[in-house]
Amino acid sequence: MKILSDIEIAQSCTPQPITAIARTAGVDEQYLELYGNYKAKVDYRLLREVERPEGKLVLVTAINPTPAGEGKTTTTVGLADGLRRLGQNAMVALREPSMGPVFGVKGGAAGGGWAQVIPMEDINLHFTGDFHAIGAANNLLAAMLDNHIQQGNALGIDPKRITWRRCVDMNDRQLRNIVDGLGGRVNGCPREDGFDITVASEIMAVLCLSSDLMDLKARLARIIVGYAYDGRPVTAHDLKAEGAMAALLKDALKPNLVQTLEGTPAFIHGGPFANIAHGCNSVMATRMAMRLADYAITEAGFGADLGAEKFLDIKCRFAGLTPSAVVVVATVRALKNHGGVPKAELNTENLEALEKGLPNLLRHVENITKVYGLPCVVAINAFPTDTEAELKLVEDRCRALGVNVALSEVWAKGGEGGMALAREVMRLCETPGDFHYAYELDGTIEDKLDAIARRVYRADGVVLTPAARKQAAELTALGFDHLPVCMAKTQYSFSDDASLLGAPTGFTITVRNLKVSAGAGFLVALTGDIMTMPGLPKVPAAEKIDVDENGKISGLF
Repeated sequence: MKILSDIEIAQSCTPQPITAIARTAGVDEQYLELYGNYKAKVDYRLLREVERPEGKLVLVTAINPTPAGEGKTTTTVGLADGLRRLGQNAMVALREPSMGPVFGVKGGAAGGGWAQVIPMEDINLHFTGDFHAIGAANNLLAAMLDNHIQQGNALGIDPKRITWRRCVDMNDRQLRNIVDGLGGRVNGCPREDGFDITVASEIMAVLCLSSDLMDLKARLARIIVGYAYDGRPVTAHDLKAEGAMAALLKDALKPNLVQTLEGTPAFIHGGPFANIAHGCNSVMATRMAMRLADYAITEAGFGADLGAEKFLDIKCRFAGLTPSAVVVVATVRALKNHGGVPKAELNTENLEALEKGLPNLLRHVENITKVYGLPCVVAINAFPTDTEAELKLVEDRCRALGVNVALSEVWAKGGEGGMALAREVMRLCETPGDFHYAYELDGTIEDKLDAIARRVYRADGVVLTPAARKQAAELTALGFDHLPVCMAKTQYSFSDDASLLGAPTGFTITVRNLKVSAGAGFLVALTGDIMTMPGLPKVPAAEKIDVDENGKISGLF
């Protein structure tokens, strides 16, 4: 029997018209803006005009990712489908995939197997054009900045202290560091420049954290693009750019409504990476899901040390959200990989390696329950090669921490395979929590960095390079020390060294660069060798993607 690929499964299903999905979700047609038959935007007026008690918010996170895969988005989708099979009103709120990884190596972010959101081809490619709008707004600001310098530089901007970079939603290492403005005086002021991937743009973070259109415009105005010769920050407002940028983003701010394979309504909106940004879908989409459903199931990028930490310490803090329960996704295969087993040997039972890899999962679980005070369940994303002894070992170790384990079979069975997990999530949502953040905002920048490193990563502390220490002092003098911190760190390890798997100890986190994202409202701390523009691998996924004469796409996972 042939095993279908994700795209073949998605194309084998007949989606419902998006108008029917909107009715299921309780979205009146007056708020619906159709993008074809199977996707639509929902006007943000809904949040002002539809009165309904907010439902429970459930966060799905995971262990540190490995080449073996964890299936966090797949579990998120399958959990929502499982809840609906149990008669519950549930919705999904996910991030939009970046095209860079789609054509690179990671793949998309629409789930997998029989737990997907559709139309997966659209979602993984241009979708409704949100990322293009974000890129256009980002690059408009860059153009206005350079034009201001060209036209006399009335603000006294120091070209050597420009911090705003251009962006493109593609993995393109060639654009990381460039020199532009060449060709003589009429072609601009020559300077060093560079591109970030669109999901690393501050505008992506701004859009995802904005509560409405006016909040979006106010945040855009606060974006710092560089510094004047006298050291004063120069903002988008100084360049009179926020109005035009907001005009480009007014439709992108509206959440996108699609569906799962089983017809569960799903919002997919915004897509900041969690290793270089805050890694969560938009506040507006999350709020809409909570307004319309009794259970809003959302996810945060990569492992809990990145996505969940930023979801809880940044997004929940800004939006006043309190999750009712957290799901930590793991696979036996990935845990064995953390225990030192190479990918080619993961299908063989190895209790010793599993024992060595389990501390990675247990540390994430303990962070959720002890550091943040939230109820938690471990979802084991099942593989046919998992043995009873391996599954029992995971269950026993988690129960020792007072945390239940649920087997998730959503990849193979869809919502039916998520019903056990759904029942445990429903139980947890009635369990009182004591939610608190990993740090408070009244400490110094160094205090916050140290709190994240020690409490979440279990490091021995942080080390700031001389450049980062100088930046911390400058940011403090400018009054930005009260902001939360967004740690840009490798996703593969609790440490800033991607090779340290499992649950390492005896390490420090080195912060080599600090900058402020004043529009988003947080500081960004760059650690290790993390970069804001990925490159393509030796054999990019793009080589396998094709389209036939009927417009049918193949090779997309």
